[in-house]
Amino acid sequence: MVGGRNVAVVAMIALLWAGAVLAQAVSFPKSRLELVTKNGTHHAISVELAQSPEQLSQGLMFRRDLPAGTGMLFDFGTSKPVSMWMKNTLVPLDMLFMDRGGRVVYVEEFAVPGSLQPRGPGEPVLGVLELPAGTARRLGLAPGDRVEHEMFRHGR
Repeated sequence: MVGGRNVAVVAMIALLWAGAVLAQAVSFPKSRLELVTKNGTHHAISVELAQSPEQLSQGLMFRRDLPAGTGMLFDFGTSKPVSMWMKNTLVPLDMLFMDRGGRVVYVEEFAVPGSLQPRGPGEPVLGVLELPAGTARRLGLAPGDRVEHEMFRHGR
């Protein structure tokens, strides 16, 4: 039985390694956006864009850190019901879910790394912005705030 456990451990390490290699193989274009609170305060954020099926599937999985002032913007192409989880995500995140106009409709704070619990609003969204955990609270972000980025200019 000990040999079986060793094989299982080796297999698990191989899967994690393969996932980490895959994570590095997917590249993400970079962009900037503005978070605009209801009181008119603007916060500039540098983001990586997840748009292709591979990018949307990969997201921030296997990343060991996400510096302040950065994030990942998921563009789903059309408004649809979306839920996110933290599978293979190693850092805690805040998630902002936006409608097709860029209005924040739901905020998930401090999503736990590795959790398979689905998170999201009960309404269709065009995008999700993932930020380092604590950012939403620190900046006072809430539903009704806006994300200004070119993906929201077309009202898809």
